[in-house]
Amino acid sequence: MKKRPDVNQPEDQADYGDHIKAKVLGWGADLVGIAEIEPLRAMQTEPPDLLEPFSRAVSVAVQMPTSVFEAISDRPTPIYGAVYGTANRLLDEIAFRTARALQKDGYAGVPVPASQVLDREAWRGAISHKAVARLGGLGWQGKNLLLITPQHGPRVRLVSVLTDAPLPVDRPMKNRCGACMLCRDACPVQAIKGVITASHYRDREEAMAFSRCVEKLTGEFAGLPDIGAPICGICIKVCPFGRRKRPGASPLGEDVRASRVFIY
Repeated sequence: MKKRPDVNQPEDQADYGDHIKAKVLGWGADLVGIAEIEPLRAMQTEPPDLLEPFSRAVSVAVQMPTSVFEAISDRPTPIYGAVYGTANRLLDEIAFRTARALQKDGYAGVPVPASQVLDREAWRGAISHKAVARLGGLGWQGKNLLLITPQHGPRVRLVSVLTDAPLPVDRPMKNRCGACMLCRDACPVQAIKGVITASHYRDREEAMAFSRCVEKLTGEFAGLPDIGAPICGICIKVCPFGRRKRPGASPLGEDVRASRVFIY
């Protein structure tokens, strides 16, 4: 194994963090952040000791084409189904390349698949990519339980890479949903309760009648012609963050940074 780079000093850690982030962005990511593992250890993972060897998680997001969601009315479209699959494949490739880059530098790297469901009763994967992304500063947890980024709203897909590299961690972001209830009002099964949280919800039921959402997605929507996945897109479509807008302006009239940025 290649000798690890000397990143014992904070400035060296920052340089190495920038180096990894630049690689990730160069492979097609739109956002990348670093989460500290410690707050995630209380979460349920599969296997239960998944996080034990690691201290950091690299969170990666790719933006979904905004116009794909504008075409959604009361159900997912076949185009959205296809784009959803493409985004997951791209994320898995980026995560794979990130893990290999870390390994070549002498560190561990485990890419956690973007959309792999391991428990179809609780509807969970190996780890919550949304939780990793929130701790990595990519966005906040919205009332629909999705990650909301200031640049793209919930119109992103996520993947995570676990590592023991001493990367500098990013700061979680303040919740900016405010009094908005558009996702709650648009939900076709009224699953979203409209409860806001400062950081994250204690469990899914605090924010949603989760079983209603699952039943709609896995039953009716996944069974639609040319869909084949438990997707919806309705609450994503109505979120004001990330909707089509004039360049450089946010839905709240504030200037936002370009999408391909480091998150600090």
